[in-house]
Amino acid sequence: MLGKIESYDVEQQTGVIISDKQLLNFNSDSWLPEVPPEAGDDVSFTVNEDNFAVDVNLVAAYFEPPKAVKYKYVAAALGLVFGFAGLHRLYLGYYKIALAQLALTALTQGYGVLWGFIETVLIVGGQINKDAKGRPLK
Repeated sequence: MLGKIESYDVEQQTGVIISDKQLLNFNSDSWLPEVPPEAGDDVSFTVNEDNFAVDVNLVAAYFEPPKAVKYKYVAAALGLVFGFAGLHRLYLGYYKIALAQLALTALTQGYGVLWGFIETVLIVGGQINKDAKGRPLK
């Protein structure tokens, strides 16, 4: 079935999908993509015998080309100034990579700043040109 995420509670890790004027609940165990769900995401799913949505997956890319939401130069500025902490990766939605950058900086007593600088160059040069949901950067 196809539907749209009506709401998602990060703390409870549960959400509601609206499909054909019907509301279906789902939890994070049923979420297949690596990026977290957000209200407004178009999804495909199946319904189990308990009337819960399972095997929930993003499908918006199939209906229309992805629209740019995040700015390339904001990501580059965050990478240049706060690259050691991975804030540019947080901005783009890559939470695990951001945490790895912060850990590397802490463990190497500051050498993680090189990682942030290199990624800033890659963002400006266009090699890093999408956010975590695959949308292009503005």
